[in-house]
Amino acid sequence: MAEDPASGGYVYKPHERPIMPGSPANPDHPVPRKIGYFLIGVYLAIVAGFQNGLLLANLNVLQGHLDLTPVETGWVTATYSMTNACMSILLFKARQEFGIQRFVRATMVVLLLANFLQLFDAGYRLELVARGVSGIAASGLSTLAAFYLMQGMPAKARIGGLLLAIGLSQVALPLARAISPLLLADGDVTNLFILQFALSLLAFGLVNILHLPQGETVRSFGKLDLVTFPLLAVGVGLLCAFFVQGRIVWWSTPWLGGTLAMAILLIGVAFLIEHNRANPMLHTRWMSSSDLLKFAFTGASVRVLLSEQNFGASGLLAAVGMGNDQLVTYYAILAAATLAGAMLAVARLNPLDLRRPVLVSLAVITVAALADTHSGLLTRPGNLYLSQAALAFAAVYFMGPMLMEGFVRALAKGPSHVVSFLAVFNLSQTLGGLAGTAALSAFHTVQTKDHLITFASKLTTSDPGVAQAINALANGLGGTMTDPALRSGVAGATVMQEAVREATILAYNDVFFVIGSLAALAFVIMFARWLYDRRRGVNPLAKELEALQKMLARNQ
Repeated sequence: MAEDPASGGYVYKPHERPIMPGSPANPDHPVPRKIGYFLIGVYLAIVAGFQNGLLLANLNVLQGHLDLTPVETGWVTATYSMTNACMSILLFKARQEFGIQRFVRATMVVLLLANFLQLFDAGYRLELVARGVSGIAASGLSTLAAFYLMQGMPAKARIGGLLLAIGLSQVALPLARAISPLLLADGDVTNLFILQFALSLLAFGLVNILHLPQGETVRSFGKLDLVTFPLLAVGVGLLCAFFVQGRIVWWSTPWLGGTLAMAILLIGVAFLIEHNRANPMLHTRWMSSSDLLKFAFTGASVRVLLSEQNFGASGLLAAVGMGNDQLVTYYAILAAATLAGAMLAVARLNPLDLRRPVLVSLAVITVAALADTHSGLLTRPGNLYLSQAALAFAAVYFMGPMLMEGFVRALAKGPSHVVSFLAVFNLSQTLGGLAGTAALSAFHTVQTKDHLITFASKLTTSDPGVAQAINALANGLGGTMTDPALRSGVAGATVMQEAVREATILAYNDVFFVIGSLAALAFVIMFARWLYDRRRGVNPLAKELEALQKMLARNQ
């Protein structure tokens, strides 16, 4: 048998060849090697999620450690999203141009660099650099995890490796919150940086012990890509900054308007260039088709609805005085529910009915969000176990079918359309999540003020109940304060603080109600469309699946 240099001396059988340039081949591995690939894929997916999960879980600790203002802390979180949002586009083309092995080496070097920089604990500016590099590393690591998982799964279930990689990276977010109190038991934040660097060193060793099979390369980059990609990346980065900082400095801040205008201009120019290219990086005509617009809108909408967990439930628990040490069990339950969602999404994946899981997720979000509308000052993590576990499940369960639908539509058009799909999917998820948190934060702020105004009209000393409460508190301070006027003033301030807490919690209940109502509306609309297609016997992806089967048959 003649040797094939591109495959390390092994000639691939027709069914083993990569489905597209830039992806590894899929040879028939022996069982022990399959298990090795699978376990390494699981590890890489968790490490990819930890790149952002450990930061979000310990943002307040890091803020105090580096003595950051809220705006500076916002830039730390925004920097990760700014570099992560568009990197899948660049990395996909880089794999096609330079091959999978160079991609692996580059990803590992960037991962080590990101976590090595944080070991120096050199302050705010270096932290910004490290977070930006982490965003790049996480994007590459997620792709590597998918490739390794796909190598470890049976041929018929190989697409499940991609979905499992996405799900496992989501498991890492609550898992990071669950283990963080243990890491910070001695109050030293550098433990987080040491852990991340150790994890990246182990990942580096694992991918060098068991290499991915070689793939095929093609000429991928064009000269105009050097213009389009920076324009798109900077524009999307400015959008991320707009959504993150808007909720911190408030939306009326003048420079936010300039940031949004510049983002729209840069993204518009990038799309205009791509629209008129003979061989575009982004197929704007396909991206603007009704099917892709509906796909992007659905994905972004569900991500907005799921912001209820990251903003609503976390904020509510903080408002009632719960710290990370008291939430270990809570986040462990969320991690388990997320894992269950990822595994069920793979097990129940049906290309002929990809809308059903989205409907299930919307129904779960509706019930869970409305169940949380009865929260109060006595709400504790145990009261939210069931509802928030359901939301964590839905957050991953919907993503697999969405991803599958997008890939089917893209591959049916040809491998060159995958870049466009990645742009649509990643931007809908990243910007949808940031926009959802920003919108809910603004709504919560407005509702808190409304509830406070209502309370202020009732909290007067002429009200016998209020006067009695203030007097009781003032009398309780008699042992430490002798001045009656000072005792009354402190008691009045305490009553006002409790009013603020109550208003804050009521505003979170309003957030839960809005999320539940919107999810219910989305469910009704999508269910009506799904039922209509079922009665007509129409599969929205029938043409794409047929075209994809023909393409695969030609390749073999």
